[in-house]
Amino acid sequence: MDDSRITREGIRIHAPEDFAGMRKAGRLAAQILDEVGPMVEPGVTTGALDDFIRSRVEELGAASATIGYRGYQHASCISVNHVVCHGIPGDKLLQNGDILNIDVTVIVDGWFGDTSRMYVAGKAPIKAQRLIQVTHDALMKGIEAVRPGATFGDIGAAIQAHAEGKRMSVVRDFCGHGLGRVFHAPPNVLHFGRPGKGPVIEEGMFFTIEPMINLGRPETKVLADDWTAVTRDKSLSAQFEHSIGVTADGCEIFTPSERFFPELG
Repeated sequence: MDDSRITREGIRIHAPEDFAGMRKAGRLAAQILDEVGPMVEPGVTTGALDDFIRSRVEELGAASATIGYRGYQHASCISVNHVVCHGIPGDKLLQNGDILNIDVTVIVDGWFGDTSRMYVAGKAPIKAQRLIQVTHDALMKGIEAVRPGATFGDIGAAIQAHAEGKRMSVVRDFCGHGLGRVFHAPPNVLHFGRPGKGPVIEEGMFFTIEPMINLGRPETKVLADDWTAVTRDKSLSAQFEHSIGVTADGCEIFTPSERFFPELG
């Protein structure tokens, strides 16, 4: 029996029992990102990291949501330095000081767990460390704004105010999204906005918050491979992502990890 319903904006309101499925999928995705962390070192290829992720997804009895998605053939997106998102794993060797986002989505019993976080190969420059910190804090500011009766504009406004207050910029070309038994669904969760604007948040909504923050300007472009998005000005970019479910008095993070924000190199 499906006790969910759809709002007028097309956003699914999930039943209380659906939280268990999302919790299981989210924690498995977070576990995989925990496990790949020690492999992130100078001299390792992004392809080797993806191979490890692919094997762990299979070993843990899950499925990769990204393999075969719109023709994509990898179990993760790995975005290095000025790559904003959707970086394709390959033969690129990580260099000392590189920063990278690893994004994994798994399917467990039909539920989608989606999360990403930043890593450092070797020791990052001070400006890169600061970017990672600000991006992580911006995500948490956005999550703190989630509660029934608030709006999606409140989430974006909180993220934007924090990032711009640190003289960094918020990418506007990509956003968070609803999920559950599907990979992408309404709403689009913008990481900028005005308080009080946008759909009203309700208990039972499931969505990601995944701000991309740039050291330079916010503009991006997509490369010829039709996947890789980079900063137009070649400035560094960082991203963190959690999947969450709205509760009666706030939200539950489905993708928790004590290592979610690893120590900087």
